[in-house]
Amino acid sequence: MPIGRVFEYTDQELIANFRAADGTINFSALSSLPCLFMQETFGDRSREVRVGTIIHAAITGKDVLLEYALDPRIPPFTNSVIEDFAQEFGISDTFEFSRTHWAIKDINLFQVLLHNLQPRRQQPKVFTISDPERIEPTLVSAMMPFHPDFDNVYGKIKILSESVGLHCRRADDIWENPAVIQDVVSLIDRSKIVICDCSKRNPNVFYEIGIAHTLGRETILITQSEYDIPFDLRHLRYIQYLNNGEGIAALCAKLLLRLQNLI
Repeated sequence: MPIGRVFEYTDQELIANFRAADGTINFSALSSLPCLFMQETFGDRSREVRVGTIIHAAITGKDVLLEYALDPRIPPFTNSVIEDFAQEFGISDTFEFSRTHWAIKDINLFQVLLHNLQPRRQQPKVFTISDPERIEPTLVSAMMPFHPDFDNVYGKIKILSESVGLHCRRADDIWENPAVIQDVVSLIDRSKIVICDCSKRNPNVFYEIGIAHTLGRETILITQSEYDIPFDLRHLRYIQYLNNGEGIAALCAKLLLRLQNLI
């Protein structure tokens, strides 16, 4: 390629690291960097992109001659990935995809590729979940009816969680989104463990159990009556308790063992 196209679309601060005051290019240093090799795009999002290295670079007249090797351990992918996440690859001008050049970007290439090539989460239609997944390793969420009858149960679960280095929250503790369901889903999605109280067959709780199971969260079922566990969940273990001082103490003792195993 023409020598003038080396360092196109490259920040001046980066160029200074690879070009001396007399204009000499340090090809040896440039060759130590990982490279993306991609054809000019011109709107075609199916062009093949490969990862490799520059083996040798030399100036011949007004051109620079490159010898390169593609990394066989990294499979090819399409330029649509680069276009969709251009900012993460340090590309701000879309015309850069349509001009042969050698640009240097101040990014961690493999980190950006890993983040954008791994399978992405399918987004639901009625609420959103974070992408990529962001689980807080010490967060426990409690799903139960918003009723005074359950406040003491929740209070004791919070104290129990704190005793083993965790912190427990309920959806009514937070107000981060206009829609309550989004706060509920976000809380479940961030949680390492979800405790769900099936007592009184609250439909909201069952909906939240389904979300927790679908997202792959460690889910602990508790109930005041075995008859409140629906048929579809009967095959799963649950903890039954009485809603009094002695019963809640016994519940916490069993929850303690389970939490310790999970952490």
